This record gives sequence, C-alpha cells and structure tokens, in this order.
Amino acid sequence: METTPVVEFDQVTKSYGDVRAVDGLALTLRPGETVALLGPNGAGKSTTLDLLLGLKQPDSGTVRVLGRSPREAIVGGHVGAMLQSGGLMDEVTVRELVALACALHPRPFPVGEVLSRAGITQLADRKVNKLSGGQEQRVRFALATAGDSALIVLDEPTTGMDVTARQAFWATMREQADQGRTVLFATHYLEEADATADRVLVLHRGRLLADGTAAEIKAKAGARRISFDLEAVAEEAVLRALPFLTSLDISGRTVRIQSSDADATVHALYGLGLYPRNLEVAGLGLEQAFVTLTAAAEEARTS
Repeated sequence: METTPVVEFDQVTKSYGDVRAVDGLALTLRPGETVALLGPNGAGKSTTLDLLLGLKQPDSGTVRVLGRSPREAIVGGHVGAMLQSGGLMDEVTVRELVALACALHPRPFPVGEVLSRAGITQLADRKVNKLSGGQEQRVRFALATAGDSALIVLDEPTTGMDVTARQAFWATMREQADQGRTVLFATHYLEEADATADRVLVLHRGRLLADGTAAEIKAKAGARRISFDLEAVAEEAVLRALPFLTSLDISGRTVRIQSSDADATVHALYGLGLYPRNLEVAGLGLEQAFVTLTAAAEEARTS
C-alpha cells in the first residue's frame, strides 16, 4: 500500500514585497483524495499552486511531491496540471496537440483514450484557435491527463463549460480518484466542491483557515439557517434584537436569518409574540459556511 504522501507543505511562506501571499502553510495530501482548494481573492490559492508546481520557490519551508522536489516530480511525469494561465498552441489540431502531450509523457495513454476521456473526440480535427472557451478547457484537461500521473492539479477547471460538460468532467475526475490518483482543484464554484471533494481546504490570507470534509467545514461555521413567513411585517430592529443572530434578510414578509444557536433564536422569536409560518431550520450550505468563516477571520484580524 502507498504510504508516501503525495503532497507535503512544511511551514511554507512566500511574500511579494510587503504582501505575505503564503504564511506558514502546512498540509499533507494523500493518495486517492479529491481535494478542493477554496479562498477569497488574495487568499493565496494561485501562489500555493505555483509553489506546488515548481513555478515559484518558497521563501522558507519546503514543498515535496511524492518525496521529491516539485520539479523532479514533474520531470518524472508524476504531475498533470490544468492551469488558467497560458495559451494553447494555435494553428494545430486538437489531435496534434494531444499527441504531442502524450509523446512527451514518460507513461502516456493512447491518444484516442485521452481524447475520449476529455470528451473531445469530435473536436480532434479542429484547429485549436477555433475552439470556444469551454472547449479549450476540455483540451487543457486532456493535456493534464495525457499520461499516468499520481497527482492532477486543476485551477478553475470548469470555467466556461456548460452544465452538461461540467457534470461529465467531474464524473471523469471521480474515476481518476477511484484509480488512486490525487486530484487537487481550486474553484469558485463552491457547489462543485460540496458535491465532489472528499476534503476541503479553506485559505485566508495565506493561512489554512479550515481543513476537513464539506460537512465538517459547514459544522465549523457554527451558524444555521432559519427561514419563515410572518403574517404581519415585523420591524427590522425587533428581529435584529433576536439572540445569536449573525445575519438577517427580509423580503416582504419572508425572513431569512443565520444564527449561531438556532434553538435559542427560535425560542426568542415566539417569545416576542410573533407567529412564524413555514418555519425551516437547516445547516449552512458550503458557500454560506465559507463566507461565514472568512468573514469571521477577517473581523478577528482587524479587531
């Protein structure tokens, strides 16, 4: 059984002038994991991926991929990457570009298999510069999976894809993880992280703010969603006085709030003499939990 961690960050820092983009980052990724990397703009996601791929060097700390330096792992064909930056070669066909990627990989898959996996067989004879944005993304995915790599790194992989293409893409990525490969992806589509990732990493100002399953991240946020209708419109100040309230939204007679203690908030709601209809209490979605955690971290930093 494989015991070597696929990725290790050991107290890694990286600064640009006075800006600390990565700040003492420590994490380990294991074989077969599908890991989502989340964070607001400026959280350090892109720098973290650049360090992992050897595109930048840390100021301090170490980054290891399968026990090697990132550069050694990439030269050995152990890492496939799909990045947002960098254009594709013009005036060549999709098949020619994929064939080149396969030829350069130490352990290539057959070209036809790579095209089929990425869902671009029908585009094989089209010039790369004639592709739509979503089609270009699928070609980038084909290049990232042209050979048998232990780690696949994806930066905003489904940008520009339609819903059908996105669903097919993630089905393919689940197959990759089932075969023992580690998949690390950064995304702004938090529903994708919720539905796909075994593990979610939340970065904030270069630090690891949260690390766990999507369910654990939601629980870490603490708050729960409460929604209800009121037969008579209540004054906003009255509702804002409810205990443990963390957010409030009023739309007509429909009220949506977040509370760090839903039971106490609902009890107080009835204590005000209000009679909520269609009362629902539920946990936060991953996107709401993400916003709650990062907002709390920012408030703690500035307070």
